[in-house]
Amino acid sequence: MAKRVKTHVKKNDEVVVISGNHKGETGKVLQVFPEKGHVLVEGVRMIKKHARRTQERPDGGIIEKEGPIHISNVKLVSS
Repeated sequence: MAKRVKTHVKKNDEVVVISGNHKGETGKVLQVFPEKGHVLVEGVRMIKKHARRTQERPDGGIIEKEGPIHISNVKLVSS
């Protein structure tokens, strides 16, 4: 049986980053990875990823997407 990990944030919560290079930035949680202890926050920690040519992206190129942040570095914004 898989053990369920409890987290203080969930998808679509509004959070603020409390430490690290992106301290003070806010955004909506896009995805939570409880096993790894990471979250993806909209518009925070944008990373560049090189994409190979595919049928959907015939030119390939560089994609910007959100990178994971450790769950201990985000705090729920009081609503």
